[in-house]
Amino acid sequence: MSGERFQVVIVGAGLVGAAAALALGRQGLRVALIERQLPHAIDETWDTRIYAISPASQRFLERLGAWQRMDAQRIQPVFRMDVMGDTSGAIRLDAYEAGVSHLAAIVESGHLQHALWQALQADGNVALYCPAAIASIERGESRTRLTLADGVQLETELLVGADGAASRIREWAGLGSTLTPYGQSGVVANFECERPHRGTAFQWFFDRDILAWLPLGGKNGNQMSMVWSTPTAQADELVALDADELAERVWAAGHDRLGALRLLTPAAAFPLRLNRVESVVAPGVALIGDAAHGVHPLSGQGVNLGFGDAEALVDVLARHRKSHCGHLAVLQRYARARAEPVQRMQALTHGLHHLFASEQAGWLRNTGMAWLNRLPPLKAALVREAMS
Repeated sequence: MSGERFQVVIVGAGLVGAAAALALGRQGLRVALIERQLPHAIDETWDTRIYAISPASQRFLERLGAWQRMDAQRIQPVFRMDVMGDTSGAIRLDAYEAGVSHLAAIVESGHLQHALWQALQADGNVALYCPAAIASIERGESRTRLTLADGVQLETELLVGADGAASRIREWAGLGSTLTPYGQSGVVANFECERPHRGTAFQWFFDRDILAWLPLGGKNGNQMSMVWSTPTAQADELVALDADELAERVWAAGHDRLGALRLLTPAAAFPLRLNRVESVVAPGVALIGDAAHGVHPLSGQGVNLGFGDAEALVDVLARHRKSHCGHLAVLQRYARARAEPVQRMQALTHGLHHLFASEQAGWLRNTGMAWLNRLPPLKAALVREAMS
């Protein structure tokens, strides 16, 4: 029995998968999107999953019409970033000094997910299979057949894995990956602050720990999201604290930069690891987002790398729209376009993790920060690199 035919089927409707589907549908390709569960309804509660969206990713989302669908009051531009060592080292990255409007925009995962889903439904260019589970995948000579749990069959030239770090599509395609655990977890929680953040993000590098405070939107400008990367045992200890104890620990670690803190959302922890994928393409298969790579969150660039994947894949398929979407020669163009940006970011974050998380590197990290802070042209170059 032959199923409905598509040029591209994307598995996983997270931020990156949904954006890729929306962009491909706009290009006139026949696209389907498969997702196990509908996006959660959004409410006034702050989402614990927060992302720092780069200006390049923001422009991509604006072109898709998704950015405009979000509540502007829940989007917080970052105008400055203060990065501090554990003694005297410090760097200030400033948008004004670098000649740009802002360094990044802080958004909630759920709100951006909702906006992308609204755009997909409004466009009507993408066949949405949600909620849906895949029962089987069979690779033919030129097409892949997917059978869903309800018996529906789809055939596609290209199967795109956007199904996260534990990608089933990557495993099915035999695209090997190497996980390197950092022995750390990222603890996330949101707080109300005594003093306004004024669009400033803060990051501290201690022995073995990295603490980040990201400014959240809202009319009072006094709420922030914390990401504390720390050895797993301490992460478990932080999550187990009651609200007042956790607020006290975070306040002390942040040297009272924003005054007294009040917990808004319960703390949660997730393991940190580097994920290197040997190849992100195979005949009839491409990987994007966390299925294609994983980086340490200290740079906040994981989701931006994913949006870069989506944009590059869409560009390659649009330029070769007369070709079979699953041809390896076409897909290798996508792989080559993404290899250098992903490898560069993985090398940077992996190296910084070992430099800043080492007890023996204290003098080097503090001296290096003080030195860098006295070189405005180099700081501006760092800002432009992070924004691309």
